[in-house]
Amino acid sequence: MNIIMRRIILLSAVFLVGVLGSGSASPRHEGFTVTVLGAHGGLEDGNLSAYLVQLSGDQGGILLDAGTVLHGLQVAWHKKVLDQPKNVLEKTIRGYAISHAHMDHIAGLIAVSPEDTAKPIYALPSVIMDMTDHVFNNHIWPNMGDSGSEPRVGRYHYSPLVSGKSVPVVGTEMRITAYPLGHGGVESSAFLLETTGGAILYLGDTGPDTVEPGYHLHVLWQGIAPILRMHRLMGIMLECSYDDSRPRKMLFGHLTPSWFMAELHDLQTVSGMNLHGMRVIVTHMKPSLQSPDTSTSVIMGELKEKNDLGVKLIPAQQGQVIHVP
Repeated sequence: MNIIMRRIILLSAVFLVGVLGSGSASPRHEGFTVTVLGAHGGLEDGNLSAYLVQLSGDQGGILLDAGTVLHGLQVAWHKKVLDQPKNVLEKTIRGYAISHAHMDHIAGLIAVSPEDTAKPIYALPSVIMDMTDHVFNNHIWPNMGDSGSEPRVGRYHYSPLVSGKSVPVVGTEMRITAYPLGHGGVESSAFLLETTGGAILYLGDTGPDTVEPGYHLHVLWQGIAPILRMHRLMGIMLECSYDDSRPRKMLFGHLTPSWFMAELHDLQTVSGMNLHGMRVIVTHMKPSLQSPDTSTSVIMGELKEKNDLGVKLIPAQQGQVIHVP
């Protein structure tokens, strides 16, 4: 056998080892899976803000807000997108990230807490204080947490977040970073979930910087701009509660389609990156008793009409699974 043939055989062997070896390695995560347990804000008490985020291919995940939990799990089970509710609650949901303590963001967590397993609650300190003082306080509800008034059940461990500082999400391969938002005089939160493959950004309730004091959204855009420039931001989950007929003085810390697009324009300007094609999941659209069948379609129609950025608008719907990217 000549030297050329020996080299060919050796290179072939190295190639096969590499291929076979790669099959035994952990699967590469290609993005995030968002399962909508609750999509709306306001009136519809069986369909309130709650988004289960997992790395694609992983079992464990984190629930971003928890306005509707059990009913959302039942809807997802009937639609065959999740396992039966008991298994998901006990094994899949590894923790909660609560943007603020308004009832349409925590009601499902309160209701399901007697049957839940021990989990962390990730939140800014002001949100934890609201929950310990006004919810899990042995008056409104038994204290299911590990701080606050006695007696304490201790089922939930409060994990206070520092703005701009990431911490691991226990039981997953994700990290979470919180940023404060303005919401009609209440501190709300945005959460950035990151892994080695990319990131997804979720915003709780928020009003536009022009109305809310503090320019929190502008500061948030500055914080995530480097991730956008590195092409690691795979998607954004942003609220749009009302249509554009809503007067400014009646926003109560929320966005309309015009404000929604104005804030995305600011993100594009701050980052210097073209947002064309960015997946933007539209959350927290509020149904109206005056027009329950058309209010969300009006919001989406106005968003599409004003979408001069070319972002990919995805309306959140209960029981829906959204792959990002």
